[in-house]
Amino acid sequence: METVTSRLILRLLYQKPVSLTGFLVYMKYHTKLTFQKYWQHARKYKLVLFLSLIGLVGGPAVGAITPLYFKKFFDVLSTVSVANGGTGMLISILFSILGLELLGWVFWRIGIFFIIKFQSSVMVDVANSCFEYLHKHSFSFFNNNFVGSLVKRVNRFVRAFEGISDKLFFNLMQLLVNISIIFVVLLLNRRILGIMVLSWVIVFLIINWFFTKYKMKYDIMRADAETQITGVLADTITNHSNVKLFNGYCREILLFDKKNQNLKKLQVKTWNLEWLFEALQGLLMIGLEIGAFYYAILLWQKGLFSVGDFVLLQSYFIIIFMRVWDFGRVVRNIYRDLADAEEMAEIFDTPHGITDVLHAKPLVVTKGKIEFKNVSFFYHQTRRIIDKLNLTIKAKQKIAFVGPSGAGKSTVIKLLFRQHDISSGSIEIDGQRISRVTQESLWHNVSLVPQDPILFHRTLMENIRYGKPDASDEEVTKAAKLAHCHEFIFEFPDQYETFVGERGIKLSGGERQRVAIARAILQNAPILVLDEATSSLDSESERLIQDALDVLMKNKTVIVIAHRLSTIMRMDRIVVIDDGGIVEDGTHSQLMRKKQGLYARLWKVQAGGFIE
Repeated sequence: METVTSRLILRLLYQKPVSLTGFLVYMKYHTKLTFQKYWQHARKYKLVLFLSLIGLVGGPAVGAITPLYFKKFFDVLSTVSVANGGTGMLISILFSILGLELLGWVFWRIGIFFIIKFQSSVMVDVANSCFEYLHKHSFSFFNNNFVGSLVKRVNRFVRAFEGISDKLFFNLMQLLVNISIIFVVLLLNRRILGIMVLSWVIVFLIINWFFTKYKMKYDIMRADAETQITGVLADTITNHSNVKLFNGYCREILLFDKKNQNLKKLQVKTWNLEWLFEALQGLLMIGLEIGAFYYAILLWQKGLFSVGDFVLLQSYFIIIFMRVWDFGRVVRNIYRDLADAEEMAEIFDTPHGITDVLHAKPLVVTKGKIEFKNVSFFYHQTRRIIDKLNLTIKAKQKIAFVGPSGAGKSTVIKLLFRQHDISSGSIEIDGQRISRVTQESLWHNVSLVPQDPILFHRTLMENIRYGKPDASDEEVTKAAKLAHCHEFIFEFPDQYETFVGERGIKLSGGERQRVAIARAILQNAPILVLDEATSSLDSESERLIQDALDVLMKNKTVIVIAHRLSTIMRMDRIVVIDDGGIVEDGTHSQLMRKKQGLYARLWKVQAGGFIE
């Protein structure tokens, strides 16, 4: 098995001896779901699948029938002279063989043409299905899974379909077709030979199957060893400065060599097993071939076997040996593909954390009033984050959430966006519970400018337009000017067609925030949330962008999470949150009068920091 197997094992028994039975049981759980998903998309192309099966069955079937004509050819060659019309008979048989070869060629071309169409269509549908299901998962799902891992899971699930279908159509199905036809032909002509060949094939495949299961545990251990080596290599490269500064070079070399020596032992073990089994396979094939030919010679002595029969028998042995030689490897590769697919099947088997209720209606915002009514939220059902929060934000009101780190400010915002569902209570916008409206409509009416905006690896034009997909270039440019993006965008050679890199890495933090603000200006949602929206800006940039925020916040209900004094003082109201609840509420002046209040203390610390 390849390294994908080790990922399953690490989830099964972390750093413990690997159980083959446990591995197979673990895989079996999702294998059914994998095939259900594949068939769900494959059945849409039943006609294409049927035509491809005709070709892929017809091709090997003709290939198994053709040796019968070679038998006739050699029988005529050995028994009929030229004077008795042997030449004409041979040419006639030769043209029959030509016809069969061309028929087989047509079958193969039809089968391959339609299997390409079938596989490519299903792979596109499978990829789309993965994409759609994956993106319906909740925010917390993506927080708990690595991006690279999710991307690999989708790609492997799609590729696994190609691998499994290839092996089913081009290996196992052809093995079944060839063996069936050969058995019938031999049984009708020489019953003992037919039974002998079929018995040998059954024994050979059973031995192959059990050997594959036996060898798989060593393949799994080798894959686990490869994963450990990869982990050490990645860890030391990531910590290369520590390796140098703490004189760890020699220690890491010894550790890496130890892991490699362990891998070497396992590789030698698996390669030797492979070599021994191939040797056994060769002996079995020699035994069948010699045994069958010995029996054929006895028949020939009695005049019951011809030269053509010898040719037929040898032709069938070549076909059989070609088909069964790699049977064990095919089985192992199918297991590998199923292991690849299992990781995405696991996601398909995971229900979406947050879903729309049945018959959910779109959110209609007429005023923008937000109410938190007795809201509580427990993380993982145990850790209390928000406790019986009651808060009313009037329409068009601009409030700031203030409080120490970990107080629950960001959690309140996440609950408003339904990144988590509340444990009890309700959140309402203009009297509509957000848990009963569609999530898409909620996000359409509530816009967010985050602290650390993440951009698509697309052009600046596309990133800004994401706030309003049907916006014209002029609207995008206008929003960029209001957010003071236009100035730095115009300095790029490609201007608005500049690609920003993965996650917007080619832009500075302040530039990314201005792009995010431009996107929010374009979206123009009635409710706006600013999460430290100016934290990455220097004083000059903040001054430039503050007037854009004033425009953006006009006639909107605004919630701001901020520590910058200038931002807080502009708000109509300041809500101080601590330990998951509201401890103070009022304007800046009102809260400053409470000398012992939390807001006054926070203000004093921050203002004092500036003075110092």
